[in-house]
Amino acid sequence: MATLQPQSWLSRIGGYHPRLIEAALAMNENDLPRAEPLLRAHLKEDPFDVQAIRMFAELAGRIGRFRDAENLLRRALELAPGFTAARANLALLLHRQNRPEEALEELDRVRDEEPDDPGHNTLRAAVAGRIGAFDEALALYETILARGEGQAPIWLSYGHTLKTVGRLEDGIAAYRKAIALRPHFGEAWWSIANLKTAQFDAQDLAEMNAGLTAAQASMEDRFHLHFALGKALDDGAHPAAAFEHYAIGNALRREALPYEAAETTAAVDRAIALFDAAFFERRSGLGCPDSDPIFILGMPRAGSTLVEQILSSHSQVEGTMELPDIPAIVNRLGREGSYLDVLADLDGDRLRQLGDSYLSSTRIQRRETKPLFIDKLPNNWLHVGLILLILPNARIIDARRHPLDCGYSNFRQHFARGQAFAYDLADIGHYYADYVRLMDHFDRIMPGRIHRVIHERLLDDPEQEICALLSTLDLPFEAACLNFASNPRAVRTASSEQVRRPINRSGEGQWRPVSDKIEPLKQALGPVLELYPQVPKSWHASHG
Repeated sequence: MATLQPQSWLSRIGGYHPRLIEAALAMNENDLPRAEPLLRAHLKEDPFDVQAIRMFAELAGRIGRFRDAENLLRRALELAPGFTAARANLALLLHRQNRPEEALEELDRVRDEEPDDPGHNTLRAAVAGRIGAFDEALALYETILARGEGQAPIWLSYGHTLKTVGRLEDGIAAYRKAIALRPHFGEAWWSIANLKTAQFDAQDLAEMNAGLTAAQASMEDRFHLHFALGKALDDGAHPAAAFEHYAIGNALRREALPYEAAETTAAVDRAIALFDAAFFERRSGLGCPDSDPIFILGMPRAGSTLVEQILSSHSQVEGTMELPDIPAIVNRLGREGSYLDVLADLDGDRLRQLGDSYLSSTRIQRRETKPLFIDKLPNNWLHVGLILLILPNARIIDARRHPLDCGYSNFRQHFARGQAFAYDLADIGHYYADYVRLMDHFDRIMPGRIHRVIHERLLDDPEQEICALLSTLDLPFEAACLNFASNPRAVRTASSEQVRRPINRSGEGQWRPVSDKIEPLKQALGPVLELYPQVPKSWHASHG
């Protein structure tokens, strides 16, 4: 949850107890094991020191103890209601926990106390963007930048918001302003590459390569630069050289995001064992009966944004974003014990309450009056059982793409968060196979309950596939769904510019020039690759 600049703690505690100063030094060096006992000892002697409480809250936030961090910040504000810095930290913490309404309440008070602080306004712009209030977010960024307070990260965030609302050229200009301020700023270079439609020239390539060796470049800068260089070389018809940059970028990213494929496989095994037809029959009629949500799930980079764009062009469907609310429910249940064991023991009242809480927490994302809305978080495939229990009338769409096209696209994509499997070819293959295996299980115990959109079929015959999609959702056909590229809605994913173009095959077969380099992906996919889009019959015997 840290937002403070280097040395910021030292600048705030002049004249304080030497132990607190030593803790501040440790915090600035991110030496949390050294800082924690110092802060504990200091607070034991002086439990009312709000600066120390706030510092301890930041420490808790850095290691993911968000509940402890929140309690500490609220204690600091109880002791010192005018402690604006602590209130701003609380707003940030709430934002990161997907509690935007509460974050905005705190930011309203912060704005009253310090209306012109660029840090507070930047956070407010980020929260506004999270809930789709893009006009407010843009206005806040523009006010900050007009005052000359535009550091490179603010230009980057401004560029993200411009890109999201479809102002592509303005977005690129903002990204390049960030690069002008920080030439080795890898995330800004990648943001241009991630538009998928922008092109780099020879000067850009030279500057990105120079950034890789810049003394100020962090590991984060470097892996972003490798992904950006991979994209640039792919566009320049140098796929082998591009692959090498992707491989380095993925290796660097994986160092910070360890992933165990066996854990996902085990989770799928447990889900298959628990969720059989009898399990759902015993719970028939339970949960929240509302049918507002449409879940689009599956692998990232499988065409889910295209499906969302098509559906959100319908007069009855609102597109939102990749909502974190289902994983938040999973985490909440996981704190009560083994997640699936807890889920199996929930009674009808609790199942309905969870469905109601999902609808309540997502309401802030619904900015139109359309009766249906989309939750497009791909990873929700792992939580289909939960969705069917708490929202039994929700629509579920599985967006599926050829495993090599999809797998290599994941390898070429740097994700901001949430896709730790995507930084190793074998991990991607195992993840895809586990996803198909779980979806096949639900197809067998609930035939027709989940509608599948095969990406290649959608490219071959858009009208037929779109009509079938609308029919399964009980929606009348509307021509706007065929003309989805004209939809002016904001799109908050890596495919934002791609889905503003008519259906095309530009993403097909990009793995072929490096086919010899992606053997780990092919091996991990196993029979899923050979049989696509069908599933191996052997699974039916071993898991039926």
